[in-house]
Amino acid sequence: MIKRTTYQPLENALFKGKAIIVFGARQVGKTSIIKNICQKYSYTWLNGDEPEVAQLLKNISTERLKLINGTHKILVIDEAQHIENIGLLIKRMVDAVPEIQIIASGSSAFELADKTKESMVGRKREFQLYPLSFQEMVNHHTFLKENSLLDNRLVYGYYPEVVTNPGNEIEVLSDRTDAFLFKDILNLEGVKKSKTLFKLVQTLAYRVGSEINYSSIATEIGISRITVEKYIDVLEKNFLIFTLPAFSRNLDNELKKGKKIYFWDNGIRNRVIKKFDTLENRDDKGALWENFLISERLKLLSYHHPLTDCYFWRNTQQAEIDFIEVNNTEINAYEFKYSATKKNNFSLSFTNTYKPTTCKVINKENYDNFLLYTNGK
Repeated sequence: MIKRTTYQPLENALFKGKAIIVFGARQVGKTSIIKNICQKYSYTWLNGDEPEVAQLLKNISTERLKLINGTHKILVIDEAQHIENIGLLIKRMVDAVPEIQIIASGSSAFELADKTKESMVGRKREFQLYPLSFQEMVNHHTFLKENSLLDNRLVYGYYPEVVTNPGNEIEVLSDRTDAFLFKDILNLEGVKKSKTLFKLVQTLAYRVGSEINYSSIATEIGISRITVEKYIDVLEKNFLIFTLPAFSRNLDNELKKGKKIYFWDNGIRNRVIKKFDTLENRDDKGALWENFLISERLKLLSYHHPLTDCYFWRNTQQAEIDFIEVNNTEINAYEFKYSATKKNNFSLSFTNTYKPTTCKVINKENYDNFLLYTNGK
């Protein structure tokens, strides 16, 4: 079994008088990690994906829910975003029966977060689970083994079922992509046109690592800019993509409002455009490398340094830096080049203005230092 970084913090949060909320896309391992933790105790498992369960829990009383849970120590509500009034339900259980540990999971961040936000202030601990990470796989079977699989990860990504089924990556990714785009996202209110949504996702996949131009995308697809913005927001809140904002301290020559687009998983991105060529035959190698490094770095920061803010930087003269990290007053700047032979000179406009602590080019010869959590750094 591949041990997840979230496992120990999640287990440590048990029986502290608060509900535990686990967010993450479908098939990233939420069910597995929760079951592994619960197996040490007695527990009840309810799946909000099942219509009869959703109906049963709709406006259910605390007393009846206690009856359903019986003498079990833990009550798990999987895919809890499908349960009406789930926030109030969990709040009542936490207040009335604090000795029962409530664990709720959800694959739609904004649905479940919205339903638990106001009613559960001070009553919950939240955990984000991502696809497997470079760090987790190094811990599982050594750096030498994982490094030998680097090109494979750049093409097929880190979904658990992909990693554990070598040779069947494309088939597994097809199932995962369908689950993302049709089972979850198309069931959301306001997302009605499957062809339009899929065309948007394909457009974003081709532009990975590029700045979003909402008007240009709207014209290309034939929909309104408002719809593009709404759909991108939905895709982000359902853990398919993420955006990186522009870094600026309001200097006249800096880009201030731009966003760059990335996918949480290289494999999902490649499945969307149906491109699984080996790395040496690809013209998007640089984009894959950048997407891989930034998504993996964000996983690491989320698990170990959640207060770090991340950006890209560009000025009106088109000088650019791929990735900026800001932690308190410390600024670190990174450029990404797959080949170790490619050099990069950091913009003097940026370095003279911000005096970054770090200016480093990350390539395939030194990327492990960027993606591994060691000695608290």
